[in-house]
Amino acid sequence: MHPRHLAAAALLSLAAAVPTAHAADGPTDRPDLLLTVSGTEHTWIRGVLLSCEPEPSGHHPYAAEACAALDAAGGDLDAVRAEPHACTEEDDPVTASATGVHRGRTITWSRTFPNTCALDAATGSVFRF
Repeated sequence: MHPRHLAAAALLSLAAAVPTAHAADGPTDRPDLLLTVSGTEHTWIRGVLLSCEPEPSGHHPYAAEACAALDAAGGDLDAVRAEPHACTEEDDPVTASATGVHRGRTITWSRTFPNTCALDAATGSVFRF
């Protein structure tokens, strides 16, 4: 199978794992965030569901830290406190995305970073999975 088809199949599998909200449901009925990281041209993708309400849960390995970082930033992923550390200048772009609800705020966010180290330095525990 072509790598793009594998990536598409993986993305569809992730989407199928997230329950669909009914039109009558309010935005806070499912206070979850689907966090994904994908490689150049979606040659690979990984994702995790993070819930911060009523307490950190989900399959995120650092759920408590990720929720604390999001809370400190008011749910604004652009305002998440960076955890600067030395990175190589490797050019291997990754795209991080967040979609869902955090503390009643609907989030749709995506940003491309030069490599996974730059992603980790910029977003700390949020995309550390």
